[in-house]
Amino acid sequence: MDWIPHASALAEHATRPGSPWRTPITDTPRHTFVPRWWKATGNGAWTLQDGPGDAEAWMAAAYSDRSLVTQVGTSHADHARPQDHPTGKPTSSSTLPTLVVQMLEHAAIEDTSTVLDVGTGSGYGTALLCARLGAARVTSIDVDAYLVKAAGERLAELGHQPSMVTGDATGSLPGPVDRIVAMVSVRPVPTSWLAALPAGGRLATTITNTSIILTATKTEDGGAIGRIERDWAMFMPTRADADYPPRDRALLKRARIEDGEDVGPGRFPVLDVIESWEVRSMLELAAPGIEHHHETDGDTRTALMLHTDGSWARAEQTGQAPPVVHQGGPRRLWDLLDEVRDHWLRHGRLPLYGALARVTPDGTIHLRRGTWNAVIG
Repeated sequence: MDWIPHASALAEHATRPGSPWRTPITDTPRHTFVPRWWKATGNGAWTLQDGPGDAEAWMAAAYSDRSLVTQVGTSHADHARPQDHPTGKPTSSSTLPTLVVQMLEHAAIEDTSTVLDVGTGSGYGTALLCARLGAARVTSIDVDAYLVKAAGERLAELGHQPSMVTGDATGSLPGPVDRIVAMVSVRPVPTSWLAALPAGGRLATTITNTSIILTATKTEDGGAIGRIERDWAMFMPTRADADYPPRDRALLKRARIEDGEDVGPGRFPVLDVIESWEVRSMLELAAPGIEHHHETDGDTRTALMLHTDGSWARAEQTGQAPPVVHQGGPRRLWDLLDEVRDHWLRHGRLPLYGALARVTPDGTIHLRRGTWNAVIG
């Protein structure tokens, strides 16, 4: 297969002229890292896509600017049978190349930098680092032993032999390194990341359940100073086990059918919070860990909010009629969402993006923009 024209086209799409990442993308066969992947069927299940079985479709998928899910729960596509249809959350993927480049650029990597790549995944991002810096300057870590093994073997096929580490990225890390760039999300900044960076070292990461990109430079006191970039990205959260904890289906069922202790008209139209990244990120600061669902049935839209503390909310709206909001549990989740939307309408913007960030040595993130401030701990 002649993959080079595909890689060249992808590089031109994913990078600006003169980008130091254009040549690495041009020279890296992405299809090597995704021979098989999962495709969502639309009903909560996934179906297997086999690259070698359809070379044309393989090239089209591998060199498109989209993420390819390689693992759902504990089911990796490498080990799957055609009749397998796993359900659940993705636990690994080959991230869309523009997003990989976006994070690498936020990390301000130089040609002489040593880099820790957090979240090996398919290994494609690691390959780009090796192609630019040389494998001796690259370390990659993932909690999943198979991901590390498979990526290491595929990297070796291309002549790259970086340091590959299996372990919890929020625990002890190899170091020191000049840069840490994460293709997973965290909350707060792990203290091990700060320990692995020398003063002047830089990290680029996203915050769990938000579209926040945090960049920060290590300071002499063991913390870091930086900002929330005026940019957006979302990644899977770090995990310590083979899969993420199961969702509370009983609470979801209650939220669908119960009236709740608080029922009344909503102040604003029903919003798909999942797709409203700015609002979702601001809400996550006020009430971390809310699970969102959005459903459409004809002209009726329903939004569901759940939290592990037992709080839930359901807002239903048909056409342009005012929504009806049901809330239960110890907190009123929809009221918290309305507070964020009210701020947006009153001020014309949300203050999060562009905020200054100070990371204390324990990893807590203190944000400030004008008179607004918040803490991510």
